[in-house]
Amino acid sequence: MDVRDLLLQQWGSCLDEEDWFPPLEKVLEDITFEQATWKSADVEMNSIWELVCHLLFFEKRFLMRFQGETANEPQAEDNDATFRLPAETLKNWKATKQEYFHVHRELGNILANAEHEDLYREVLREDNSLVLELKSLAMHDAYHIGQIVFISKMQGAWPAKRSF
Repeated sequence: MDVRDLLLQQWGSCLDEEDWFPPLEKVLEDITFEQATWKSADVEMNSIWELVCHLLFFEKRFLMRFQGETANEPQAEDNDATFRLPAETLKNWKATKQEYFHVHRELGNILANAEHEDLYREVLREDNSLVLELKSLAMHDAYHIGQIVFISKMQGAWPAKRSF
C-alpha cells in the first residue's frame, strides 16, 4: 500500500467509511437542529454544529489554498472564531453539513487524482504539502468526531446499538 492509498483510507474513514470510529456522515445523519445547537449547562463545551463549523473552516481553507484561491479563503482572528455559527436556522444547519461533506469529498478527489509531484508540492500560505496536511486534517477530524459522538451520548441521542 502506498502513501496515497493509506491516506485515502484514512480520509474515507472520517467521512463515510466505517472503521475504528464512526464516520462523520453517519454520526450526523440523525442529528436534529436542536441536538446540533445543544450545549450542556454544566460543562463549558462547543455544540455539535460549532464543531462541524470548525472542521469545515480548516478543510475549506486548505482546499482553497491548494487550488490557489486565497483571496476568498475563510478568515478567523483566532482558533475560537473558527467555531462560530452562521444564523441558527435549520436551513443553515443543513447547509453547513452539506458544505462540509462537499469540501471533504473534494479534497479526497484531489488526493485520488493528484500527480506524484502535487502530493508533495508547496501550498501557498501552508506549512504542509497535500499529503501531510490531509494526514493532519484526518487526525483532527477523528478527534472532533469523538467529541461529537460524546456530545450525542450526553444528550441521549446516540443509539444504544450501532453497526460500528
